[in-house]
Amino acid sequence: MSTYVNKVDRKGRVSVPATFRTALADQSFDGIVAFPSLDYNALEATGIDTMEAISAGLNALEQPAEQQGLATLILARSLRLPFDPEGRIVLPEKLAAHAHIAESAAFVGLGSTFQIWEPDRFAAHEAALLERTRREGMRMPSLGSLASRRHP
Repeated sequence: MSTYVNKVDRKGRVSVPATFRTALADQSFDGIVAFPSLDYNALEATGIDTMEAISAGLNALEQPAEQQGLATLILARSLRLPFDPEGRIVLPEKLAAHAHIAESAAFVGLGSTFQIWEPDRFAAHEAALLERTRREGMRMPSLGSLASRRHP
């Protein structure tokens, strides 16, 4: 949860928020897995457990071909980014270029995953989401109803 903005140093290192690192602490890889978003000029990121589940699902015979194609695309574009002793990762230039990240990065919590954005681009994206929500007359459901929903 939450959004944190951290500086990127000249070597491309950026500190992953402590709360995100804590959530990933019990996984078999001490770092994150990130890939270019298919929908935004941002990065999608998660722990290795999620990526291993995607990989396992790729072998499921009953999985529709379009889901297998999506899983293949995600796995092929994913990179393991290990934490250094200070909790930083190095953003490879290819990923940083996709998200237009240079001086700082916004880590946007999405539950079991998160995104990494260039902060000004995320602010514009967030404002557009809020405007669309208001324009379409959407109302926030109670938090209890959101928490009780089960997702496959």
